[in-house]
Amino acid sequence: MNFRIYILPLLLAIALGTAAQSRMVTITMPCSMLEGVSERVLSVCLPASYDSQTERHYPVLYLLHGGGEHHHTWQRNGNLAHAVDDAVRMGEMEETIIVCPEACDDNMIWFDHEGWRYESYFFEELIPYIESHYRTIADKEHRTIAGFSMGGGATMVYALRHPEMFCMAYNMSGYLRRQQLDWLAGDPSAEWRQQCVEDHNPIRTVIEADDAQVAAWRSVHWVIDCGDHDFTLEANFDFVSALRQRGIDYDMLVRSGAHDWTYWRESMKLLLRRL
Repeated sequence: MNFRIYILPLLLAIALGTAAQSRMVTITMPCSMLEGVSERVLSVCLPASYDSQTERHYPVLYLLHGGGEHHHTWQRNGNLAHAVDDAVRMGEMEETIIVCPEACDDNMIWFDHEGWRYESYFFEELIPYIESHYRTIADKEHRTIAGFSMGGGATMVYALRHPEMFCMAYNMSGYLRRQQLDWLAGDPSAEWRQQCVEDHNPIRTVIEADDAQVAAWRSVHWVIDCGDHDFTLEANFDFVSALRQRGIDYDMLVRSGAHDWTYWRESMKLLLRRL
């Protein structure tokens, strides 16, 4: 009998089972820019080597959730840490610090609006806090932003407004503009959010931009990923059309799927490989 056939897979399984793993931590940071809020909770996925390689600094990914979801949804619904470990083990991604902010508590929106300055908080408080408390490589070439649905729309808006901050912006099923949605009929805050989304419509932003803005956007790797049965598909096609009109390179991925976690789990894995 050739014992090597049986022993080597067993040793490999033992080694993988005892290897360091990525870990999710929930942190509370001080907050002064959101009205009535003094602290904000968010999740961070730390690389497997973070505690042992204490001189090492890492790229950072800001990963935005969708409407009605929370900072922990990437782990609960997407099993983020496990997906990261798989991708790193297969040599498909570099170890990265992944930050999952919270934008549903108190007011469910990613943008600045009357009485709620979330976008200002994100860039003026959250990012500086992360980059001063964790060992990130704090430059454009090592900073990525991504999100799904409401977070996908915010990903496009944030990268358009701050192209100097991000090397890649990955939009999963982004909610980019006002749409008629029957399930919002009974929500008293729906009109406020819909108008807020429309006020920050990234399709219009690209179409109306000047040449200097377009030149800056060409330094960002734009990825649009949307299912063929997703209600946001036409809006995402229109965003791509705007990029094409302005001569901005992009990648567009259209796979079989709808506006749900079955689709976003695969999108998350594709995103990790691009890191």
